[in-house]
Amino acid sequence: MEHSRRRVVITGMGWITPLGQDLEDVWKKLLAGESGIAPTTLFDARSFPTTFAAEVKNYALPENLAGSAKHQQIGRATGFALAAARQAWRQAGLPLPGAPEYAQLDPYSIGMYMGSGEGSLNFDTYTRTALAAWEDQTHSVNMRIWGERALKSFHPLGEIEQEPCMPLTHLSLEFNARGPALNCLTACAASTQALGEAMEIIRHGDAQVMISGGAHSMIHPFGVTGFNRLTALSTFNENPRRACRPFDATRGGFVLGEGAGILILESLEHAANRQATILAEIVGYGSSADAYRVTDQHPEGRGAIVAIEQALHDAGMTPADIDYINAHGTGTRENDSTETLAIKRVFGDRARKTPISSIKSMMGHLIAAAGAVEAITCVLAIRDQVLPPTANYTVPDPECDLDYVPNTARPAKVDVAMSNSFGFGGQNDTLIIKRFTP
Repeated sequence: MEHSRRRVVITGMGWITPLGQDLEDVWKKLLAGESGIAPTTLFDARSFPTTFAAEVKNYALPENLAGSAKHQQIGRATGFALAAARQAWRQAGLPLPGAPEYAQLDPYSIGMYMGSGEGSLNFDTYTRTALAAWEDQTHSVNMRIWGERALKSFHPLGEIEQEPCMPLTHLSLEFNARGPALNCLTACAASTQALGEAMEIIRHGDAQVMISGGAHSMIHPFGVTGFNRLTALSTFNENPRRACRPFDATRGGFVLGEGAGILILESLEHAANRQATILAEIVGYGSSADAYRVTDQHPEGRGAIVAIEQALHDAGMTPADIDYINAHGTGTRENDSTETLAIKRVFGDRARKTPISSIKSMMGHLIAAAGAVEAITCVLAIRDQVLPPTANYTVPDPECDLDYVPNTARPAKVDVAMSNSFGFGGQNDTLIIKRFTP
């Protein structure tokens, strides 16, 4: 790929996470190795194999959003996206619609690319009506009864809210963004893919500003049941804080989380013209599919290898240029060993010299929002020259034998960071973020 394209920079970041909702406070907690994993409160999970999750606690929409006629009756994930985007927009120093300065922006040059999933609103309603129907019919669901109850109990916007694009729709309303508007739901890789594709849109000149990232909330009976049936979730109910143990020999599955991460991307020219503070630059993106199984990665990491190699090529870099890898690192036996193998195959001897960590050990797996939150982590690591740890790492695994920054944050020279995301269905996406230099 040619490298005369427009440079793409990051000017704003915001997140809503199980560790909190303030950018700097959550970062401090990550560096301290704190956990956002606790017994489930969003529904009664006592009869489930997994009774804990990484929930967003004490969450409420900001007052100026909660009272807005544009954003009434929204789902949980959409609310997360709105709140995180307001943080990012404010940090970027961009004016809100209605402010006099907003007239200086072209709404058609402001686009959006989200990796977002269904809110909990429709799933809660669907679950309640399904369970109620089962009470009336011992052996089979009576669809007539189910349909009648659904019509009575569905939220007025329930049918709309189930659409994964709802966060995107509400962001466009909030920021009067009329440029390219796209949404992907490629499972755990979604927001990394969204950021990479948003970068490409700016590179090609189709937008000057992109609101990009992810939002997801699956902590409901359907979500937990599905992942339990796949045996993907940790069942370490006796100690939820230690339940997610990426790369550890005793790891037993991931912890379901929820939240949102939003980044404001701009062309360098646009950011410079308005004298914005530039936080970092996105320089590489790679994407591939395993074409292997519906849920598993290819055991030899073939798709992950291609995504990493593509990102390096796109950035014009080699493994020697990478100072830190923010791993997908879910804590499942298959993912961690496959990701380790892929890094070894691409990085060769450099693999053992490159520190790697997984923040999922502390805030769980935010599914579609995970990659955006991890991209923000990379920017903060570059800014502060410190690496967040992989928590709960105590028993080395012979298959996972790299430097995972165990348990304690580490000062380090970080000018270039790589972020990996690998989704169910074999979707693989990699970003490379570097310190901005004019």
